[in-house]
Amino acid sequence: MTYRVCFVCTGNICRSPMAESVFRARVEEAGLGGLVEVDSAGTGGWHEGDPADPRTVSVLEEHGYDSDHAARQFQQSWFARLDLVIALDTGHLKALRRLAPSPEDAAKVRLLRSYDPAAGDDPDVPDPYYGGLDGFEECLEMVEAASTDLLAAVREQVEGRAA
Repeated sequence: MTYRVCFVCTGNICRSPMAESVFRARVEEAGLGGLVEVDSAGTGGWHEGDPADPRTVSVLEEHGYDSDHAARQFQQSWFARLDLVIALDTGHLKALRRLAPSPEDAAKVRLLRSYDPAAGDDPDVPDPYYGGLDGFEECLEMVEAASTDLLAAVREQVEGRAA
C-alpha cells in the first residue's frame, strides 16, 4: 500500500512545491519511490494551475531538483487518502487541523520543521514570496534540514506496514 505525503503552504507556488521536490528526491534516493507518493497543495486557490514561482524553480534547478509543478488547493476530502500532511508554518497547521473532518485526520497534520532538531523554538519556514532570492535559498536549506528526519519517520511507517 502506498504511503502518501502532502506538503501545504499558502498558495502552493513557493514553499510547498520546494518541499515536494526535495522530499521526492530523498524518497527516490532511499529506494522508496514505489512505496511513497509525494505531492503538495495550498490552503488557498489563488494560484491554481500556475507553475511554481520562477525563483523557486531557479533555486531548485540550481541544486539539482526537479521543478515541474502546477499549483492546486488542498481539499478536505484528501484527508481520507493521505497518511501525512506537512504544514510549512503554524498558520497552515491551524488551518489544516480546522479543515480536518476528524481528530484522526487532524493528527495527520505536522509541521515540517518539527522534523529538524536544529529548528528549536522557530517552527515556521518563512514565506519567501515578497523577498529576494536569498529567502528562497533559506527556504531550501530549511526544507533540506527537515527532510532527513522526515524521511526516517516515513520509512518507519512504510516498513511498519510491510511487517
